[in-house]
Amino acid sequence: MDQKILSLAAEEALDRLQECLQNLKENELGDLITRQAVKGKETAVLLRGIFKGSPCSQQNGVLRRLQVYKHCIQLVESGDLQLDIVSEIIGLLMLEARRLPGAALAELATLFVDVIKGGSLSNGKSLELFSTVLTALATSKESMVYGKGELSGEEFKKQLINTLCSSRWDHQCVIHLTNMFRDIPLSAEELQFVVEKVLRIFSKLDLQEIPPLVYQLLLLSAKGSKKTVLEGIITFFNQLDKRQKEEQRIPESVDLEAATVPLDQLRHVEGTIILHIISVINLDQGLGRELIKLLKAEQQRDPGKTLCPFSVALVLSVAIKHRFEEQVFDFLKMSIVRSCKDLQFLQGSKFLQDLFPQQYDIASIILEVVENSAFGWDHVTQGLVDLGFTLMESYEPKKALGKAAETSYGLSKMPAQQACRLGANILLETFKVHEPIRSAILEQVLNRVITKAFSPINHFIDLLSNIVVSAPLILQNSSSKVTEAFDNLSFLPLDMVQGLLKAVQPLLKVSMSVRDSLILVLRKAIFSRQLDARKAAVAGFLLLLKNFKVLGSLTFSQCSQAIGASQVQADIHASYNSAANEAFCLEILGSLRRCLSQQADVRLMLYEGFYDVLRRNSQLSNSIMETLLSQIKRYYEPEPDLLPPLKLEGCIVAQGDQIFLQEPLAHLLSCIQHCLAWYKSTMQLRHEAEEEEDEDDDYVGFQQDLEEMLDSITRRMIKSELEDFELDKSADFSLSSGVGVKNNIYAILVMGVCEVLIEYNFNIGNFSKNKFEDVLGLFKCYSKLSEILKEKAGKNKLSLANKTARSFLSMSFISTLLTALFRDSAQSHEESLAVLRSSSEFMRYAVSVALQKVQQLEETGQTDGPDGQNPEKMFQTLCKITRVLLWRYTSIPTAVEESGKKKGKSISLLCLEGLLKIFNTVQQLYKSKIPQFLRALDIANDDAEEEEDINVTEKAAFQIRQFQRSLVNQLSSAGDDLNSKEALSLVTIISTLSKLLEPSSPQFIQLFSWTVKICKENSLEDSPCCKGLLTLLFNLHVLYKSPVGLLRELAQDIHAHLGDIDQDMEVENPSHFAIVNTKTAAPTACLLVLAQAEKVLEEVDWLIKKLKNHLVLETPEDSSQASSQIQSLEKAIILQLGTLLTAYHELVQTALPAGSCVDTLLRSLSKTYTILTSLIKHYLQVCRSGLGTISGRLEKLVKLSGSHLTPQCYAFITYVQNIHSESLSFAGEKKKKREDETAAIATVMAKVLRETKPIPNLIFAIEQYEKFLIHLSKKSKVNLMQYMKLSTSRDFRINASTLESALQEKNTEDAENEPDNDQTVAAEQPAESQEPKKKRRRKK
Repeated sequence: MDQKILSLAAEEALDRLQECLQNLKENELGDLITRQAVKGKETAVLLRGIFKGSPCSQQNGVLRRLQVYKHCIQLVESGDLQLDIVSEIIGLLMLEARRLPGAALAELATLFVDVIKGGSLSNGKSLELFSTVLTALATSKESMVYGKGELSGEEFKKQLINTLCSSRWDHQCVIHLTNMFRDIPLSAEELQFVVEKVLRIFSKLDLQEIPPLVYQLLLLSAKGSKKTVLEGIITFFNQLDKRQKEEQRIPESVDLEAATVPLDQLRHVEGTIILHIISVINLDQGLGRELIKLLKAEQQRDPGKTLCPFSVALVLSVAIKHRFEEQVFDFLKMSIVRSCKDLQFLQGSKFLQDLFPQQYDIASIILEVVENSAFGWDHVTQGLVDLGFTLMESYEPKKALGKAAETSYGLSKMPAQQACRLGANILLETFKVHEPIRSAILEQVLNRVITKAFSPINHFIDLLSNIVVSAPLILQNSSSKVTEAFDNLSFLPLDMVQGLLKAVQPLLKVSMSVRDSLILVLRKAIFSRQLDARKAAVAGFLLLLKNFKVLGSLTFSQCSQAIGASQVQADIHASYNSAANEAFCLEILGSLRRCLSQQADVRLMLYEGFYDVLRRNSQLSNSIMETLLSQIKRYYEPEPDLLPPLKLEGCIVAQGDQIFLQEPLAHLLSCIQHCLAWYKSTMQLRHEAEEEEDEDDDYVGFQQDLEEMLDSITRRMIKSELEDFELDKSADFSLSSGVGVKNNIYAILVMGVCEVLIEYNFNIGNFSKNKFEDVLGLFKCYSKLSEILKEKAGKNKLSLANKTARSFLSMSFISTLLTALFRDSAQSHEESLAVLRSSSEFMRYAVSVALQKVQQLEETGQTDGPDGQNPEKMFQTLCKITRVLLWRYTSIPTAVEESGKKKGKSISLLCLEGLLKIFNTVQQLYKSKIPQFLRALDIANDDAEEEEDINVTEKAAFQIRQFQRSLVNQLSSAGDDLNSKEALSLVTIISTLSKLLEPSSPQFIQLFSWTVKICKENSLEDSPCCKGLLTLLFNLHVLYKSPVGLLRELAQDIHAHLGDIDQDMEVENPSHFAIVNTKTAAPTACLLVLAQAEKVLEEVDWLIKKLKNHLVLETPEDSSQASSQIQSLEKAIILQLGTLLTAYHELVQTALPAGSCVDTLLRSLSKTYTILTSLIKHYLQVCRSGLGTISGRLEKLVKLSGSHLTPQCYAFITYVQNIHSESLSFAGEKKKKREDETAAIATVMAKVLRETKPIPNLIFAIEQYEKFLIHLSKKSKVNLMQYMKLSTSRDFRINASTLESALQEKNTEDAENEPDNDQTVAAEQPAESQEPKKKRRRKK
């Protein structure tokens, strides 16, 4: 039969062909097609023949064609045919589909929908035909029967798609269906419907099936709905990530059935999806633009929704494309800085924390991207590296020598600084995770260190250090880049050289080539003409000596350097034997010895570094001690009776008329003293190590020589008078003459030598009375010179002595000395210590040096002397000093001590200042060690074992209570006896320690209540103390609740004490806070209240911006949740502004003195009206968009502003102008008296102009507010202007009372004679002629 059909079709015998086909039954026709298709021969020819014999003009033909289509669809989906046969069949059916009438197309399309709904599609091949059918249907002009009515082809297609998307899809055919829709012309609405359907299916599919589906969906998005597609993909993977995190956090809470996929599988799928999106963006740039647009929009409204690890990784991958690079990094940088700002804003306000309980932190998300990128996300790494460097370069630390603490130690406070820290973390973590990109990161960091060396680059040095520490062995592969950087060492500033060498130091231990290249560079530099290059060479050589240990040297873990403390310790002895290493170190020492004949700066570095070298390499002590001994002999006077014992003239050098320091003698002696002390303390260990006897003898010889010299110098320094050094009160200390400069240098050298000898004699004295008397004798010599320099400094402001010279006492010695002076109660030490304790000047000096050392630590992160660069040692010493100062202050009250005090600050007050500095320093440098610090202060638990968990709040509260008691005692004393400095220091300490309290703890609430009570009950007339207490009150209040109520009460107090602008008005005295009185109300309390009001306004402004973002981006699906949040925000904003208006209502009626208070209040009022206008604009937008109406609360706020603020503002402006006119008239009277005081008058007029400048701004702000109120009234149909009074015209104002008095005077004058009238006119003339002058003045 099939052959017959084929032959008839070939002969074009259409009548016989039709007759033949009509005789075939339906099942016979199907069997015929099936047999031919299975054979795989001439299937298409057979189908063409059937179609020829089934013309669409005949009903039978159409029916037969439908039978063929239905059978072929089943046949194709059965999977029994070869692929080429299937393609051939589908291709032919697609061509013939266009000829079918509309009704047949509709029936065929309905059949397809039923097949899809039934889930009988197996391979989806027939869907190509479905797309053609739907396309043909859409273009058909016939009407189709649908239900009881008729539809056009386009409407019928829309109805089918609607039905299809509403039904369940088999998982196997989802991808085929999505692909099919690409070939169908869809309206925007239909496309949105399809896209949403596919996105809903994501959660039901296996994870491995999602990437190909996403790819098809992205290709479909070329038609539109790009935003929906991207948002759906991002939201889906965001939810998966969150579920995965939740499982990791609480693994036992997840049911086995609900468990998600393994983490590595999820990450690999996410990586594949990102690659798919990138490949589609290559084809369709609009998708990339839509992605950035979507993320920007959501970042404004709810960043937690779309800015997740997946979307950040996606956008970083997009950044590889040059077209999007700038947009992506600008967006990410802006998001990070905004996130940091928002977090900072929220942390400082309990009011905002309650409104936004969930804090969004983009920094943790980006670091999570770095972590995720380990799962083969190579396409993200370049974006991460570029982002890291972009963030780091956007911030520059302050340019100040030694201020590395800002980035290394200090706590990040500024948003830009936090962003920089995040950039460094991104680069460091990326370096650890991705091996291929390590070399590129290292190269870029080194390039920035070298090229930007003259601007502050501490953040890059820190990053380099962390990179080297993380992988010194791996870095050997990139060692060539480090050696290239070494070639530039001679041209870099000294602090950068030290930072760079310190950073790469672990690499030097594992790489011979790097070390050798560094030594070559340093050898060249040591002979350089440039002083900085020579200093760099010394720094480099000292670093090598400190960190390369000669075998056989004693090890002291307690003496480990800061440089090597936290860094990799590598065993280099596999490469270098003992002899070679010692020869290497001795060779370096030989190079350094040459530097002892160079400038003072170079020698200084050597003396400061020798002690650390000696302690690290005890084998080098012979060479180092010999060098120091020969150096001191140049300046030592060997004759035992000659005074002075040191040749100071050899320490200076003259170049022309100028005199310079050549030998820092005190530093040399200090180095000898510390090295000798170290050597003596290790003698016993040397004997135990069985050192060779002859070497020991050499050491003993050095020890004896040096001890004898130091003892002789001590003895003769005590005997020496200032005249022996050519220094006395009559000496010239001015810097304008060579003699004066020489005397200044001599004085500083002698003072330094005295300090070094004080430390030496105390340490070797072993509590001997004679030695302590020597210490006191040396101190007298020191204090005499110190007094002279201070006296001369008072006369000559340019003197060097005006800046206190740094003390040579080491931090550890200060700790020991203070403990001995204040805490040592041993019976055997009592007699000897009584010698030192008898001198209050010496004890005051000891405490003041401790203050100086702590200040240096706070500013630079390190101190002079041994262990000064070791953070751990410094922390331990700081704890000891704090305990002593705390005990001394709490044991001996200032009042007791001051009764016998002669001059200068009392020791107790110095102790208090020291405690304040220490508490600040610990919070800045040792944030992580605060628990250990507080435990160390607990004197009761002196010998207690370390607790595992330390409650910081409890420990801090205990310390705060001690200072509270002291402050209460101070305040309870009579007003005249109040020690203002001490009270202020106590308040500042309490404020500093309060930062350690948890705001939700009962201890915090207790401190807050106590502060409120103190401010309410104590009437202080001391402005600094009042300012300190009020600042503390505000700082605590904002962490407890919003301070607007407090501001209102304080404003009422200020109004009561200063009086009303209307002198006839009597203000009732509410007296909430006694601390506000006539003396402190203005400017102290007033300015503090206005500053706090400014912060509240900033918070409200921030909230209004959040409100606008919610409004602009509100979508129907989450409108209920959004509207409730909007309502809570609106309520909070209006309540804040309402209470703040009542505070301003009081202040604006207060008779404030002219000056800063008036100026600040006017500016603050302008800002208030600007923010009120901003709120009105928001409601205007609400009304325009039809999303709501104005609330009753807003009406009340507008009414309040109209009745309690605007009229009073105009009255206050009049009051301010009256004050200034009085000051101008006063200036005019002075002008008549003294014509030569024109400058003073000009100053008064300039001041008046400056202080009246904010008035026009305020009036403009009020009028803008009223303008938008009118707009809102029209839009909302609520008359808000009924609450506003007509504004006063500023350019023409009639004062009724003034007018009346003027008229009365006129009547009186009419009764008098004519000449008097002439005189009156003449008198008025100058007054009238002054006005133009004032106008001209204003124009200038």
